[in-house]
Amino acid sequence: MVTVAVWLLFAVAALQLISVVLDLSQAGTIADATEAAYRGTGDEEARRTGVIIGTVAGAVIGAVLAIAYIVLAFFNNRGKNPARITTWVLAGLGVCCGTIGVIAGAASSSFNFGGSDDGPDPADVQRQVNDALPSWYNPIAITLGVLVLLALLAVIILLALPPANEFFRKPQQVWQPPAYPQAGGYPQPGGYPAPGSYYPPPAQPPAPGIPPAPPPPGGQPAPPPPGGQPPAGYEPPGGSTPTAPPAPGGPQG
Repeated sequence: MVTVAVWLLFAVAALQLISVVLDLSQAGTIADATEAAYRGTGDEEARRTGVIIGTVAGAVIGAVLAIAYIVLAFFNNRGKNPARITTWVLAGLGVCCGTIGVIAGAASSSFNFGGSDDGPDPADVQRQVNDALPSWYNPIAITLGVLVLLALLAVIILLALPPANEFFRKPQQVWQPPAYPQAGGYPQPGGYPAPGSYYPPPAQPPAPGIPPAPPPPGGQPAPPPPGGQPPAGYEPPGGSTPTAPPAPGGPQG
C-alpha cells in the first residue's frame, strides 16, 4: 500500500511539472489575448501584467508543490509518520484546490482581475482568450488536473489503510545490556557473562633491575626481611626458633 502511494506521489509531482511547463508555454498567448480584449480602455497594460504575474506565480507554486511531493514520497517510503501526516494535509489541500480548478476550467470561468464597470464583459474576454489558445490546451489542462486530483485521493486513502498503519508504526525500543567478554571469547545469549567467566587482570611485570622472588622451598612461608620481626606463627626451616640478641649492657647469660 505504501509503495503504491509513494509512486503515486512521484506521479503527482511529474504531472505538476508538466502543468507548469504547459502554463508557461501559453503565458504569452494568454497575455496578448487579454491585452487585446481590454484595448481602448486604458487598462490593457495592467491586465497584461496581471496575467503574466499570475502565470509565473502559479508556475512557482506548482514547482514547489512538485518538490514537496517528491520529498514526502521519499520520507513516506522510509516509514516516517510525520511525513504521512504532512502528506494528508498537503494532499487534502490539493484535492480541494484541484476540484475548484477542474470545475472552473471545465466551466470556462472568466479571468477577473477587478476591472472597472465600464470594461469589457469578462465572458467576452474569456472567449477571446480561448480562441487564441491552441485547441489542445484546455483538454490537456483539464485532464492533468483530473489525474492529479484522483492520484491525491488515492494517496490519502492508501496511507490510511491498516497495512500502512503497520508500516508506519515505530518498533518498541527495548534496552539491551552491553555484552561482556567471557572465557573463550564467545558472548552469552542476552549479553550477560557466564558466572565466574571473566578475564583476570593482567599480571604486573617486575620492576626493572629487581629479579622476581623465588618460591619458598617446601611450601614454607618466605623469611622476614632483614631487620624486621618475624610474623606471628613464623617457623624457620629446620624447626629452630631464633632468639633475640641481648640488649647492650644487660645481664649475660
